[in-house]
Amino acid sequence: MKIFIFSIVAGIRHARYRVTSRDMRTFLHKNFYLIVLADVVLITCALFAAYFVKFDFVVPDYMMGGFNILVPLMLLVKLPVFYFSDLYRGMWRYTSIPDLVNIVKASTVSTLVLTALIIYKYNFEGFSRSVFVIDWAFTIFFVSGFRLFVRFYFEQTANGSSTLRQISLNYFKEKLFLRKRKGVKNLLIIGAGNCGDQIFREIRNNPSVRYHVAGFLDDNPAKLGKKIHGATVLNTIENLEKTAEMVDAHEVLIAIPSADARQMRRIIDICEKSRLRFKTIPNMGELINGNVALSAIREISFRDLLGRKAIDLDQEGIGSYISGETVMVTGAGGSIGAELCRQICRFKPLVLILYERAETALYEIEYELNRYFKDVTVISFLADVQDQKHMEKILAVYRPAAFFHAAAYKHVPMLENHPWKAVQNNIMGTVKVVNAAKKFGVERFVFVSTDKAVYPTSVMGASKRIAEMYVQSQNVHEDAKTRFITVRFGNVAGSAGSVVPLFKRQIREGGPVTVTHKDVTRFFMTIPESCQLILQAGLMGEGGEIFILDMGTPVKIMDMARDMIRLHGLEPDVDIKIEIIGLRPGEKLFEELYTDKEKLKRTTHDKIMVLDATKCNLKRLNGHLDRLESLALKYEHEDILKEMMTILPHYSAHYFSGSVYPPN
Repeated sequence: MKIFIFSIVAGIRHARYRVTSRDMRTFLHKNFYLIVLADVVLITCALFAAYFVKFDFVVPDYMMGGFNILVPLMLLVKLPVFYFSDLYRGMWRYTSIPDLVNIVKASTVSTLVLTALIIYKYNFEGFSRSVFVIDWAFTIFFVSGFRLFVRFYFEQTANGSSTLRQISLNYFKEKLFLRKRKGVKNLLIIGAGNCGDQIFREIRNNPSVRYHVAGFLDDNPAKLGKKIHGATVLNTIENLEKTAEMVDAHEVLIAIPSADARQMRRIIDICEKSRLRFKTIPNMGELINGNVALSAIREISFRDLLGRKAIDLDQEGIGSYISGETVMVTGAGGSIGAELCRQICRFKPLVLILYERAETALYEIEYELNRYFKDVTVISFLADVQDQKHMEKILAVYRPAAFFHAAAYKHVPMLENHPWKAVQNNIMGTVKVVNAAKKFGVERFVFVSTDKAVYPTSVMGASKRIAEMYVQSQNVHEDAKTRFITVRFGNVAGSAGSVVPLFKRQIREGGPVTVTHKDVTRFFMTIPESCQLILQAGLMGEGGEIFILDMGTPVKIMDMARDMIRLHGLEPDVDIKIEIIGLRPGEKLFEELYTDKEKLKRTTHDKIMVLDATKCNLKRLNGHLDRLESLALKYEHEDILKEMMTILPHYSAHYFSGSVYPPN
């Protein structure tokens, strides 16, 4: 008993500290005293109810003395315990399961303390033991019930009801009739899992959302007929059309972020047959923090048909080289660069440096990061990778530990016409960035490359392969302080300049949709997936490697065009024509991820492979880079191509009369 009293005293001392350290505004708010007053009434009522239930509503006179002692004692013990259990710091309008758990904990602790005090002082003489158990149950019931009622009240008043009578009528109308208020659409959610649950709760709790969840559809037989927050799992996905007619549904939401390509294609086909408007939730790889919200709902797009699964990242490992460090990204306003910045911010770097020469793109990504990642210091530089002095000035001041080089020209036909730009930006820009990173001791340098560097047939591909070679050459010496790592992957669905935005625009304009060749194929992955794998490869690299991302199965561009037309509710070759225009200069019929001499090896990550290739010796590039730079300054189209072919024996340049500078 002495130990028990000692622990109580210690707890009171700790409580005194907590009171003095809490925000005093809690005590100054009038709602605090109203809540305490409500609990005084509820605690007293719980004790009354316990005595009445115990003694069949006729309390003997000899028990009234114990009752009179317990009333003030209950209040003196329970109110402080409730306070220090944070029951008075929550907002009742948002009462949830954690709040109810806290009520159970606080009631249990206070009942145990009361029982101990009664045993110590009175040894239960004049008190009924079972009253304490009954009182414990009634306290939980009354206190939690009242809080739930408050939440119910605020939810209904938010929907336009102001009186208790209106709230009651509103509630029964919603239960008795499927149709809701004017302008509210009946929504069917496909997927009765965690994602569907989160979306339903947000729809229900957000009065500005004009949807009523009419029910769920799910293929899991165990879920059929079950309810989620009062909404029933009505049928399987296959029976969407029949179910929609039954509940008069207006729209469908696909809430299965884990669906693969086959599942997603099947669901979309079923939705199209129903003629209902449908949207989806992005896959988990696209959700930055993993949380599903109404703002994430979007129209179905081609990347949903790719069915790329969420990447299993080594969160701790990536955090070890990013968290609390200064990180720099070039090309930060581009599709890959911007997503890299978002993914990097998840790991809480101390400083993130954005390096971008397009002012609008730089402003937009800076604004977004400052809004959503307030604990990360974001510093922007409107600058060009070709400006080595500026780059060195930035590195000298900020000394980044990790550097991601994503800046590059990527448009194949455009660079065929402007090869000097590929030299200046893609090759010499990379050379200058690499030299600056080496000079100022960057620990990890990750270069973002492309599958077009393999057996290049375009200026763009050749320029990226030469840049790869230069990055590789930096790790020939074992005493190199910087790890230079290359990551090579294929097309990214939805990136700027890719075929996806082009098809969308052509469909909006009424067609035709142009395809270069009926058999042309490409590898595709989503932007978030590619950036997550870049971060993972940055962790795995020791220096000099070329990492290859698992791109899955190549996609026929013709099939892709047909799918995108159907996603817009149209029929290929009926509503929208598809036109074959022929391969453009520099384009391949199909892409490869590695050459015959580059042997592919598995890594510890199932989505990342590494090339067992000989590290490039810088001597192979000596002299050629200076000559390329000189030719680029003179805009010498054909001489640039010849010099590239000298460096890359497998490169077969396309000579054509499209040069913007005709011969003199």
